[in-house]
Amino acid sequence: MPKEKTMQSEIGGYLSTLLRTHFGKGPTSAYVTIARPFIAIHLRGFLAPTERILVEQKQFKRVLETRDLLMNELKQEIKLNLWKIAELDAKEVYADWHLEQKTGMIIVVLNEEEEQETWQWPEDIKEEELYRQVKIGSMEAQKEPEETYIYWLNERTVLIRRFGILLQLEKELIKNGFEEQLKIAKRPVEYKIVAESNIQPTLNRNILETFVDWNFETDIGYMVLILEAREK
Repeated sequence: MPKEKTMQSEIGGYLSTLLRTHFGKGPTSAYVTIARPFIAIHLRGFLAPTERILVEQKQFKRVLETRDLLMNELKQEIKLNLWKIAELDAKEVYADWHLEQKTGMIIVVLNEEEEQETWQWPEDIKEEELYRQVKIGSMEAQKEPEETYIYWLNERTVLIRRFGILLQLEKELIKNGFEEQLKIAKRPVEYKIVAESNIQPTLNRNILETFVDWNFETDIGYMVLILEAREK
């Protein structure tokens, strides 16, 4: 446990410094969860001064496009430094942002085999029903995924990985160079469907934040739900 805590601290510190260097301001906090083969970094208090002006003017699209562009440039650097810091072999890096809340989520997928049977679920959650509600929500947003997997990274963080979710029209848009526009259009739809679905009642807790990102080349979608803490 001490080694893992040190690793979490080093990863959080590195990413905070990286974002500060490239965006002009880093997050006030970076909460790192390591549940191999996934790493989730929940950022708070992250909005650069120039971005704040654009957000106040409701120019969210400009900020999101710039962030996506920068993050695409930084992905290889993040992979290299995660290996240097903790010998973590990162295969993929994803990110999503909530500008008005000044929060963000960076998801790292390690180049490791997952062991689905080792993941622990809370006793009060009906696993089959949660899978069913996620599939229903996916069908409203696009289509039923070919495969769906749900992982509890910790008590308050749920990661959902879906394979085979893109519609033929979306594939054509991607082929014609509209990948960024599609991402920006799809995100609010996903947020809305999660908010209006029965996923939250099935979880028995409020969903505080939803983050989504995709690998359009491989037709994989990631979603992270941040849950309200349980009452003690």
